[in-house]
Amino acid sequence: MASGKVTSWAHGEEFVDEESLFEESGVLARARERGSELGVAPVLPGAGALMRVLAASVGARSAVEIGTGAGVASLYVLAGMHPDGVLTTIDPEVENQRAAREAFSEAGLRSGRARTIAGSPREVIGRLTDHAYDLVSFHADAPHARDLLTHARRLLRPGGVLVISQALYHDRVADPTARDATTQEVRALLREVQEAEDLIPALSPSGDGVLAAVLRG
Repeated sequence: MASGKVTSWAHGEEFVDEESLFEESGVLARARERGSELGVAPVLPGAGALMRVLAASVGARSAVEIGTGAGVASLYVLAGMHPDGVLTTIDPEVENQRAAREAFSEAGLRSGRARTIAGSPREVIGRLTDHAYDLVSFHADAPHARDLLTHARRLLRPGGVLVISQALYHDRVADPTARDATTQEVRALLREVQEAEDLIPALSPSGDGVLAAVLRG
């Protein structure tokens, strides 16, 4: 990447002040620290800021997140949702859920705004109601990501937004020499979204890449 592009990318990552999102200072910084302790890679600020904007753009009142981690992306989505909006966030690791709940408490979110579910994402998401959600998000390198995409399209209401983070997968997706299995799976996922007749997609380089798509009405 040309040096000017690197500088521009870095500028974009710093554009939104994380400290301004919640009344309590350091909420996102501490959530990132917990993520590091748990070995969970949180979304970068540019990706989080974009997720917040997407949630706000549809006035999201109901959202699903697959892969809670330590709650960094969750906080960004909640910051963009309607004040009465509820985020359902799913993660198989109980420790991740515990860390996320601590972050939600520190952020001053009232009880009930974040519904945490520990369990297999494919099993849990399969029980959620069709066409009942304004936003669905997951990581591009999540296990069974293409199955998650199928469920996401079922869960979204017309006009709802699909958000797939880590869509450039450590800059490997655009590198033709990267042929490992995970990179290939991420490329296949992006192609499926790109070719879907019911989705209007865009790919942003913010963070580690954010693939967003609107479900046609």
